Amino acid sequence: MPEQKPDERAVRGRIVAVANQKGGVGKTTTAINVATSLALDGRSVLLVDVDPQANLTSGVGQKGQRAPGGTAYEALVTDGDAEGFLLPTRVENLFLIPADRNLTGAEIEMVPMLARERRLQRVLEPLRARFDFIFIDCPPSLGLLTLNALVAADAVLIPLHCEYFALEGLADLVGTMRRVRGALNPSLDIEGVLLTMFDERTNLGQQVATDVRQFFKEKVFRTVIPRNVRLGEAPSHGMPVILYDVKSRGAEAYRALAREVLERSAATAA
Repeated sequence: MPEQKPDERAVRGRIVAVANQKGGVGKTTTAINVATSLALDGRSVLLVDVDPQANLTSGVGQKGQRAPGGTAYEALVTDGDAEGFLLPTRVENLFLIPADRNLTGAEIEMVPMLARERRLQRVLEPLRARFDFIFIDCPPSLGLLTLNALVAADAVLIPLHCEYFALEGLADLVGTMRRVRGALNPSLDIEGVLLTMFDERTNLGQQVATDVRQFFKEKVFRTVIPRNVRLGEAPSHGMPVILYDVKSRGAEAYRALAREVLERSAATAA
């Protein structure tokens, strides 16, 4: 049996929730482009859309598409086989559990269910052996869908917009993570805090970045995602920016972030 490289052993089956209760901070953009970068590097990657807005699903060109077993809605409220919810994307090695508007009703339908906060974990655990990485795109709230993601995940990647209100609400997310660790998922960790929409020309952006790095220290990714027109254009074409314009600053930043995610996963496993 061929010897595996250290990073190949380390990243096997890692589940990362991309979460921040504040909207418009780049959660979906981050999930799509980190996952695509890793898939293009030969990793087997699964994207899971648990946001009823289904922006991740449309952002990879699968709007309105359903897997044989259905969408994330059926995955959460039925007991179907996990493999049946997988939908291939245009990118080799990249698969999707898609979402649609029906997901809005899932939070209500899950309330009376036994172990309702573990419905997503039940779906994803059998898929660990198949994928190197599983990224969950969370809605901009701390409701039952996000709770399911936090219970299923090994770690949380937190995109943070470099603006005045950046830290507002972040304390709530960290507090929720602490409660999840205490009661439901003791191994939940922070994968990293990602500074997004960064404009190095403004004093405000630089000050926010400094404050965040002082507070979270080594948990903040070295990579910073700049403001970039191509990042905004790519989703309208149903494409990751890595494919839409590989030479753009946004694409280069997400490729660098993917390398850093690999480094951190290897270090965590070691």
